[in-house]
Amino acid sequence: MLERLRWIAQLLDSRYRVPGTQIRFGLDPVLDLIPGIGDLVSPIFALLVIVQGLRQRVPKVILLRMLFNALIDALIGAVPLVGAVGDVFWRANLRNLDLLERHAQPGRPPTRADYVFVFSIAALFGIVIAIPVGVGIFLMYWIIKTVGLY
Repeated sequence: MLERLRWIAQLLDSRYRVPGTQIRFGLDPVLDLIPGIGDLVSPIFALLVIVQGLRQRVPKVILLRMLFNALIDALIGAVPLVGAVGDVFWRANLRNLDLLERHAQPGRPPTRADYVFVFSIAALFGIVIAIPVGVGIFLMYWIIKTVGLY
């Protein structure tokens, strides 16, 4: 199963090379140019890798790291045209497969860097969510106080 996943990850992320450079790319950035289809291919593959990680008893922190890699990939890919270029450099599928192969039982236990990555991304997303919520609460309070409902 890992061999098939490796083949698909390379097809999506690094199968081809830009002539005259060391820059590699796969079908993922090309498919991103097709509305709807490109946005689904990478997340579906990420789900397959995470399910395989569950089957192989990969530590939860590594599964979370894989999920964050896929989320970052989705955020990069959400930006029209620029996202396709970003997908060339952020190879979430290969990153996740590497994590799966390294940490599959009886693999290597999670490192401090794995925990730092997961908690940093979680904190970043928490801040990104907290700021608009805080601004919204402040604006509601200001509107209520200004209109005189309070």
